[in-house]
Amino acid sequence: MSVDHEMAAEDDPVPGIAVTAVIVVGYGLAAVVLVAWFLYGWLVQRQGFVASVGESAGAGFALLLAVSVVGTVRRSRR
Repeated sequence: MSVDHEMAAEDDPVPGIAVTAVIVVGYGLAAVVLVAWFLYGWLVQRQGFVASVGESAGAGFALLLAVSVVGTVRRSRR
């Protein structure tokens, strides 16, 4: 069975969005803050390893959610 078709528009390469140095520095800073938050909870507050991992992971997921919402809003305005 053969089907003649043309290239679909979805096969075309999509131009990527440029990632600026400010965004990379912001993500790096967020990672450092999350690691510091983990260490503060584990070593200073002595709340336990698993609790500190959970707390910092929850903060990281909340940060990712906020970045996703802001990116969606910015993209919808274009």
